[in-house]
Amino acid sequence: MNRREVRREHQNRHIDREELIERMMRLLPEDGTLEAFPGFFIFRLSAATESVFSLAASAFCVIAQGSKEVVLGGEIFRYDPGHYLISTVDLPTVSRVVEATAEKPYLGLRLNLDPAFVGPVIIESGIETKKGDADAMAMNVNEINADLLDAVIRLVRLVDSPRDFKALSPLIIKEIVFRLLLGGQNARLSHLSASEGHTRRISRAVKQLREHFDEPLKIEDVAREVGMSVSGFHHHFKSVTATSPVQFQKQIRLQEARRLMLGEDLDAASAGFRVGYEDPSYFSRDYKKLFGAPPQRDIAKLRSNLEV
Repeated sequence: MNRREVRREHQNRHIDREELIERMMRLLPEDGTLEAFPGFFIFRLSAATESVFSLAASAFCVIAQGSKEVVLGGEIFRYDPGHYLISTVDLPTVSRVVEATAEKPYLGLRLNLDPAFVGPVIIESGIETKKGDADAMAMNVNEINADLLDAVIRLVRLVDSPRDFKALSPLIIKEIVFRLLLGGQNARLSHLSASEGHTRRISRAVKQLREHFDEPLKIEDVAREVGMSVSGFHHHFKSVTATSPVQFQKQIRLQEARRLMLGEDLDAASAGFRVGYEDPSYFSRDYKKLFGAPPQRDIAKLRSNLEV
């Protein structure tokens, strides 16, 4: 690409971002979340946020204004209007909006990635995953180019044209997946494909751990069920999720316990027992290590923040 073409692409991206900001501000005139259509969300915030613990869905995320930080295991992913984030396995993360003001609110969008949709696009594209890339971490931040941003703009435009959504949105989403493949995300997107292999086996293991988080974890059994050796399972699981199976289960348990105490008014001992802890003191220790405060104090702070 010569200098003139680079300049033209930069100008096109600037114009597209301005349109994206204008449309998102109009769709969300106040802070909040809009599910524009199933699996497609738009967010607006007028101030930076504290860290939020959550289970990140398989998704493609773009920021029109502001910036955000996501922590997975020991890895920190920060993205902004010039970059997108992709996540291809449901993972426990810590995230926060870093840049946002009333004058320039944070504006972001998330498109959930459906395996039933992604798989056929991978097959049709003919783009193969290199053997050495099989263990690509399931989360990544990359630069957003003009073509990918243009597809995002066209998807947002459909929010104003519900009549056109049914016919046109599958085509645009297919284009977005294809452009992600062209941009080097094929190894990660293969986590969502129907084909077997290490990445697909790890995706199955993640699903199993999420669904049975309150049960005793036997690594040997999980490894056997997904057709891997114990050592191979450990290695590939950490490569994809940036954490060990035991730590993964622990984070899921603690996040669910926090939800139970906050939403269902359970005490710490009951919540810990519900998610699989037999020893209340062990539960409190793990909880404080993850959330920075003992259960009772953490929940009291959360409730205080909600009342403000």
